[in-house]
Amino acid sequence: MDYILIAAGLVCLFAGGEALVRGSVATAHKLGVSPLLIGLTLVGFGTSAPELVTSVAAAFAGSPGIAVGNVVGSNIANILLILGLTAVIVPIVTSRDAIYRDGLALIIASLACLGIVLTGFANQVHGIILIVLLGVYLAYTIYREQRVQDAASDLHRAETEIAEPGPQQLPTALTLALAGLVLTVLGAKLLVSGAIALAESAGLSETLIGLTIVAVGTSLPELSASIVAAIRRQTDLALGNILGSNLFNTLGILGITAIVHPLEIPVEIARFDIWVMLAATAAMLAFALTGGRLCRWEGGVLLAGYGAYLAWTCREVFAA
Repeated sequence: MDYILIAAGLVCLFAGGEALVRGSVATAHKLGVSPLLIGLTLVGFGTSAPELVTSVAAAFAGSPGIAVGNVVGSNIANILLILGLTAVIVPIVTSRDAIYRDGLALIIASLACLGIVLTGFANQVHGIILIVLLGVYLAYTIYREQRVQDAASDLHRAETEIAEPGPQQLPTALTLALAGLVLTVLGAKLLVSGAIALAESAGLSETLIGLTIVAVGTSLPELSASIVAAIRRQTDLALGNILGSNLFNTLGILGITAIVHPLEIPVEIARFDIWVMLAATAAMLAFALTGGRLCRWEGGVLLAGYGAYLAWTCREVFAA
């Protein structure tokens, strides 16, 4: 029964996330919103909606291991698993302008997350700080890209192409977005309930479940978007998608979760997983800045890194 709840939750999250992004993007187009703003906000927020709803639901369910593990684990999976797999399929062309700006923002966000994790508690003040940082990033990016046309601004405008064309009629687009939101909320409740039940029945920590099953499951929209970008040979969008998603995960999701329901940070995340997230972020940026592309062997290194991370994180399962 636990696995059925988890599977049903993942299906609802994936379908809901896709519908929410497509409906929101189509609605924004019909309302005359610029491609820049759509790519920077709706696509980033939309693909991170499963993580947001799941973390908030887990926090209210009294499961901080799932709530925080989902954020940290999703960031790790986005880089090592999803970006690594995408680079293995098709080498990813990188833009130094985009990497310098968005990469620097991600470094700042990751260090802010580290600081909060090391305090052992994410409270409302921490959440407000993270949301303010996200607001500053969005405001600066919009201000700069309205005045300077460079590779970074082109990347954000092109991110609207990740979402498939949505409905042409405004009422249909709004209905699709609302249906996606409802499915996402339902999927999060099913996933969290199943994850808690699985942890209890299997004698595993909720943090382990949050870092692995929940984190990978809520990253399915990013996986879908990156694979589509790779197939279309728009590989720069795949990297932009991961950078934006990890920014929203760290600043937006952890920030909102801490504001609506302050929570303790599991000790194991502070000891190990947050450092893996930082190492993965550093490796991604180093690979992206060398040679103007993230090639297949570098993608293989990222994938191998995720395999090693899973092996270490799940060692208690293997031991049993």
